[in-house]
Amino acid sequence: MKAVENYTVLHADEDIVVLNKRSGLLVAKDRYDEEAERLDLCAEKEFGRLFAVHRIDKDTSGIVVYARNEEAHKNISLQFEKREVQKIYHCLVNGHPLWNDLTVDLPLLPDGDSRHRTVVNRKSGKYSVTDFHCFGNCGPYSWIEAKPKTGRTHQIRVHLASNELPIVCDPLYSGNQKPVRLSDIKRKWNGDELEERPLLSRLALHAYSISFTHPKSGEALTFTAPYPRDMEAVRKQLAKIFKVDPLG
Repeated sequence: MKAVENYTVLHADEDIVVLNKRSGLLVAKDRYDEEAERLDLCAEKEFGRLFAVHRIDKDTSGIVVYARNEEAHKNISLQFEKREVQKIYHCLVNGHPLWNDLTVDLPLLPDGDSRHRTVVNRKSGKYSVTDFHCFGNCGPYSWIEAKPKTGRTHQIRVHLASNELPIVCDPLYSGNQKPVRLSDIKRKWNGDELEERPLLSRLALHAYSISFTHPKSGEALTFTAPYPRDMEAVRKQLAKIFKVDPLG
């Protein structure tokens, strides 16, 4: 894999490019911030023109797929439209669910308030479904796997927040912006609290894997994106202390 500042290349051929992006980078042009740094423009310097077939949130890290020609774009876009693409996300949430598995089907309305947030709206919201699995509890946190069956804006974040399980450091849907610090989870920690740097201080949501059919060969493909450095550091520490590992 080729390491680049804003992304890592997971796969590239004449029809598709699969990237693992960092948090804080837009996937495509945003109507609210047209000057914001974008993944597609960064990657086009290496691959030429790219066609977006789906999006993940700016603050989410992980897998993004682009088509490299119009035929591939049409094919993969249709797979998304027919809900034939399987996506898996991993996230760290504040709190502990009372379930191991849960399906949430709350209808969602994008841009539903003055902060441009997605809101639950049973009258005007669009059909939205997410399957959740809890890997286990880690002190004040829990590791959650999310499989969205639909692709609404901020779907996973809203469905979890509506169940009182906001994702760690979610700037929109959580009132708790406290970063993950080793001193908060390790009983015997002897460092300097004034000098301590957080293990993670951004939205703890990662697009972990995606499965779809290659637009030309018809081959069934699955790609997995390794955790970024900050999320990997949290995973290792929580696994060591609490014996719960989403990758275990």
